[in-house]
Amino acid sequence: MREAGAGDLATRVFRHHLETVARGDAGFIRETEIRPLENLPRFGGGNAGDAIARTAVIKLNGGLGTSMGLAQAKSLLHVTPEKTFLDIIVAQVMSVRKSFGATLPAVFMNSFHTERDTAHYLDRFEDLAVPRIPLSFLQNRVPKVLRDDLTPVSYPANPDLEWCPPGHGDLFTALPESGVLGALLEQGYRYAMVSNSDNLGAFPDPGLAQWFADSGAPFAMEVCRRQSSDRKGGHLAVRASDGTIILREVAQTAVEDLADFQNIERHSYFNTNTLWLDLRALSDELDRRGGFLGLPVIRNAKTVDPTDPTSAEVYQLETGMGSGIEIFEGALAIEVDRSRFLPVKTTNDLFLLRSDAFDVDETGVIEQTVGTLPRIDLDPSYFGHMRGFEARCHHIPSLRAARSLTVVGDYTFREGLVVEGDLTLG
Repeated sequence: MREAGAGDLATRVFRHHLETVARGDAGFIRETEIRPLENLPRFGGGNAGDAIARTAVIKLNGGLGTSMGLAQAKSLLHVTPEKTFLDIIVAQVMSVRKSFGATLPAVFMNSFHTERDTAHYLDRFEDLAVPRIPLSFLQNRVPKVLRDDLTPVSYPANPDLEWCPPGHGDLFTALPESGVLGALLEQGYRYAMVSNSDNLGAFPDPGLAQWFADSGAPFAMEVCRRQSSDRKGGHLAVRASDGTIILREVAQTAVEDLADFQNIERHSYFNTNTLWLDLRALSDELDRRGGFLGLPVIRNAKTVDPTDPTSAEVYQLETGMGSGIEIFEGALAIEVDRSRFLPVKTTNDLFLLRSDAFDVDETGVIEQTVGTLPRIDLDPSYFGHMRGFEARCHHIPSLRAARSLTVVGDYTFREGLVVEGDLTLG
């Protein structure tokens, strides 16, 4: 890592994670060790005070969208014919600035793969950057390690695949090490809303900013009620031994506990990965802990080449930023409306977001135009990657009267189609 230019803090954090795994301390969170989290407060709106003037927006923007066949920053995808994810994010920030007289810095945590594309695209927004606040910083990368002996894997066929991102928990390493945390505090910003760039529902709501400031909490997580489509996502629970709220991801779940993990009636809340941070409290906690938080380590079992199941078996050592909820004393979770969680992880999601089931206004706010969103299931062989998707979905049908759309096989949608009820093609 040092030879590759990694900073001292990032190297120390990785070493800590590696030693944790070597000791066998990065195990599963057993169902017998937790109990369900119940009756969280729900945010029903709030008045905007002065907290938004002391708030920054941090967008996690490291993804390439490789699962959708992309080779550039995923946030450069078009959500509408005119607007990419980045256009909408900027519109949201600028509309809050205009309406509330707030500076509201926008900062992007990019990867080595997305930094150049993102910086080039953002050059068109002359008023976006805030003086003395960097517009972006780089997340770290760490070695993949062999499962049998935890040594760094060698893969001469593609040396880039020897490395991986250390999960979005790296925010708590990259933010201070890049100097962005210090810059924000120095310029008087006390709070930050952190969210994924592909979740366009995570609008920087001044009412939520005020709620968080008034709570006095160091850390808060936005959560939603789990639905059947959320069975695989991380859920909140209460650690039985001390009553602490924790986050459990599927990679931290033993096979025998998967049924309970996926039981949305038992574990009702999932992490939207939108967080609110008290930056001063974060800085103090980092100082108290010697520079890093000590988040639970997740061992993601992979092959060094994700496309080759016969390649070397490795672990990617990761942390999730949501697991910070168990680190900060007084951390909170609050249920928010589902409209604040609109991630685009697959072309199914993009198909729905591009349809008339949603409306994107000039402020970047995305409004759902139907009571219940239809279920979309497009054949991944033809629609899974963007090249095939764009060729077949130049015209998205009306979905306002649809309950579900399933496509099996090679179909192209023509202009003017309307889907009603449940439709299966194939």
